Amino acid sequence: MSRKQIIGGVGDRAGRGAGRGPGGEVGDDSGCPILHVDMDAFYASVELLDRPELKGTPVIVGAPGARGVVLSATYEARRFGVHSAMAMTRARRLCPVATVIPPRHGRYAEVSRGIREIFEAITPLVEPIASDEAFLDVGGARRRLGPPALIARVIREQVAERHGITCSVGVASSKFVAKLASRACKPDGLLVVPADQAVEFLHPLPVGALWGVGERTEQALVRLGIRTVGDLAQVPVSTLRREFGAVGAHLAELAWGRDDRPVVADAPDKSIGGEETFPHDVDDPETIRRELLRLSERVAARLRAGGHVGRTVSVKLRRSDFTTITRSRTLREATDVAKEIYDTARVLYEAAGLERVRLRLVGVRVENLRPAATATRQLSLGERETGWREAELAVDRATRRFGPEAVRPASLVRPPSDAMGP
Repeated sequence: MSRKQIIGGVGDRAGRGAGRGPGGEVGDDSGCPILHVDMDAFYASVELLDRPELKGTPVIVGAPGARGVVLSATYEARRFGVHSAMAMTRARRLCPVATVIPPRHGRYAEVSRGIREIFEAITPLVEPIASDEAFLDVGGARRRLGPPALIARVIREQVAERHGITCSVGVASSKFVAKLASRACKPDGLLVVPADQAVEFLHPLPVGALWGVGERTEQALVRLGIRTVGDLAQVPVSTLRREFGAVGAHLAELAWGRDDRPVVADAPDKSIGGEETFPHDVDDPETIRRELLRLSERVAARLRAGGHVGRTVSVKLRRSDFTTITRSRTLREATDVAKEIYDTARVLYEAAGLERVRLRLVGVRVENLRPAATATRQLSLGERETGWREAELAVDRATRRFGPEAVRPASLVRPPSDAMGP
């Protein structure tokens, strides 16, 4: 997709206005090279493309089981109080009329790649945050494409025309303010926060809007009488540092709109992992081992697809009382082979002493990543190549051609009566 295709005919329709500022006036976007583009209810919106009869109705995307969580919800469902990361059982109580759709991650990845193409046709400085959002630095594209607000409008139109979904875009002088601006104009909106109005935009917001303010930190701030970003801005930095350490000084900077982090294109993955919450608590070691194998296969496939290998394997084990234990081991050589990942994960699980403890969740993660092209395997004297990687590459090829269930380890081929499913 060329840059010319991206703009083709859209500029005239989008107009040359700079967008709306926080007070509703036309904002000056001359000092605002940073865009935060966020898809609106992404997973749910993609599902509606294939099920248009559900448009305008409450739809929830997520695993329908008792342990499932909400991944996405249409705005019709959100009016009932449903939101992402909510337990599915609670979401269904809040909105019993909603249609629940199991997630299709392959479909979402396909649409996400198309959206990424739109971004990269405009600027090489694209920093994906998730499959449905990204930061863009369009400072270098102004001479060719026009002011940032116009570029934002072009992006919105192209996403709608090419993929049939909507997005919201925040335009600002920093990543932090741009992200808050996109949130403020959802759904299907565009908001410019001029550089000289960033403080005016920030100070009325609740203090929980700041990056780094989780639920506990927000509660601690409220106990100190700090409820808005403006309240926080008036507190001496020394006081914030005394109460919250280095985090306090960072929050003081954000409260005045100071965020000098650049947009980092293609930031390398720090780790790749997966986890699974069981439909019911499990204390059978063989069932746990099978799930560790399933997750190791999934993680290894993602490593190979991304051109990564990793040296550190970790497992996450969550008990029925929600206490969580993690264990990790660094390998002699970096790997993207499922068998090596699984062998390490199994040993870590067995060494944790939880083989007869009821678990509700297990996870496998590979860290310490590097490009696979730079990795070399050193064989010990007399050691032979096992051929496992070649076999798994053959599985990758079969999976791409015939689907994810085409080839599986024998231990993962389960009888239909098995409660854990295939």
